[in-house]
Amino acid sequence: MATNRTFTMIKPDAVQNGHIGNILAMITNGGFKIVSLKLTQLTVADAQAFYAVHAARPFYGELVEFMSRGPIVAAILEKDNAVEDFRTLIGATNPAEAAEGTIRKAYATSIGENAVHGSDSDENAAIESAFHFAGREQF
Repeated sequence: MATNRTFTMIKPDAVQNGHIGNILAMITNGGFKIVSLKLTQLTVADAQAFYAVHAARPFYGELVEFMSRGPIVAAILEKDNAVEDFRTLIGATNPAEAAEGTIRKAYATSIGENAVHGSDSDENAAIESAFHFAGREQF
């Protein structure tokens, strides 16, 4: 059964390049309600744990280094069909293949530095939200 919440992170590249406000505007203009939001930074251990599913992949070390190099913005979003609709809004992982009007088309610089994370399933949205936000931080 689909839920109406998803998780996102504005990644270090987009934070460093000053795109927080524009990305949040795209999110809210896309019909999402922000129900939890914080600026934070992942430690290496945090990034390793969050991306543990990719530990055997050749890009894992670079991903951990990238995601722990600077601040991120973590958020829980709410909307009907949230996971699927947000995946559409963020666009393809490769910004060269992302559709016009998507976050990654506008703000990603490469496959590796692709501006934003979006949960890929309702189950992962719940897991990722709980990883970043205590229960009292989820509204």
